[in-house]
Amino acid sequence: MLDRFSEIKVETPVDKIIRQIRNLITIGELSPGDKLPPERKLSEKFGVGRSVVRDAIRKLEFYGIVKTQPQSGTVIEGMGIVALEGLISDVLNIEETDFKSLVETRLLLEIESAGKAAERRTVDDLIILKGALKEYEDKIAEGVSAVEEDLLFHLKIAEASGNSVLKSLMLIITPDIIKSFTTLNVCKEDRIQSTLNEHKEILDQIIAQNSEGARTAMRNHLKDIIEYSQER
Repeated sequence: MLDRFSEIKVETPVDKIIRQIRNLITIGELSPGDKLPPERKLSEKFGVGRSVVRDAIRKLEFYGIVKTQPQSGTVIEGMGIVALEGLISDVLNIEETDFKSLVETRLLLEIESAGKAAERRTVDDLIILKGALKEYEDKIAEGVSAVEEDLLFHLKIAEASGNSVLKSLMLIITPDIIKSFTTLNVCKEDRIQSTLNEHKEILDQIIAQNSEGARTAMRNHLKDIIEYSQER
């Protein structure tokens, strides 16, 4: 009998902020290119702490719904409502998928993204990548999960590749990667420092515009997760 029931999931403040922004985009109150108010004003309006607003914006940024630009703030990205609805569904309700297939797909996308990012990155791209790496470093220094910050760094590499298709494909598989990382406990505590060092090496190669070096650094970074998937 109990199998017929499912757990009731209570929405978090972050989820509620995401839904509000989604609804405003859907009804046309927010359009591509519109700039969101500063974190301080949003936190006052929502009645929550700035860290909650920051987490909601970071989550929306994961899926390409908003984009935070250096010294320009956070703006709404241009994407269709159907795509938006699909991504929001992934943000709030991530479904199960085949982990090994995800790893294989991620390997193909990420190695090429790193190589292209090294070839094409701009000064603004480097500022964004350094900021994403700093957020990851700060989160692990706090001793809390940094899965989202980890993957945001990877998404920013895809963005720096200058290939919108690569970025879109990464956006499609990212929700399932997050779910798999969480449920399968892929990110072990003893890997945190080495993961940070690997991120730094990837960024160093991108800064140096060494495309083959960036591809190799990314391949080395994903080595453990590839081996993990093959053991399953």
